[in-house]
Amino acid sequence: MMIKRAEISHFEAVKEIYDGARRFMKEKGNPNQWIGGYPQDQVIFDDIKEKKLFLCEENGEILGVFCCFFGNDPTYEKIFDGEWLNDRPYAVIHRIAVAENAHGRGVASLCFDYAFGICGNVKIDTHKDNIPMQRALKKNGFTPCGKIYLKNGDERIAFQKSK
Repeated sequence: MMIKRAEISHFEAVKEIYDGARRFMKEKGNPNQWIGGYPQDQVIFDDIKEKKLFLCEENGEILGVFCCFFGNDPTYEKIFDGEWLNDRPYAVIHRIAVAENAHGRGVASLCFDYAFGICGNVKIDTHKDNIPMQRALKKNGFTPCGKIYLKNGDERIAFQKSK
């Protein structure tokens, strides 16, 4: 498996993976995280255009997708019921999803490792009902740090991994 930057030609495949991720979350007791078709087409196009959407690929097949960028995320400026591990510059992972036929193959771990290998200080958040993601984050060395709130007021559990 390898990580590479997404291009516009990958749009339909990325959209399919996100559709599958919404189904998976719903089946696993998390029907409220990516509602209303999130991430919408424009979000995906913007991530590709801004060169922050990455693919996990094996033998030409896209197994996972994630948004990763370096710099401040405004939703991480305030944390509640805890604190970040440090205040050093960090990478952010958002919108990580694994293809339905690739669960259990280490795709999420490879995506996390990619971001951590570049920066060494990574922040990510997930919905309180997204138990599979919480397990994956803990398994990969991320520490729950507290709660953050999205622009729309939705609460998320904030995680960080740092060297």
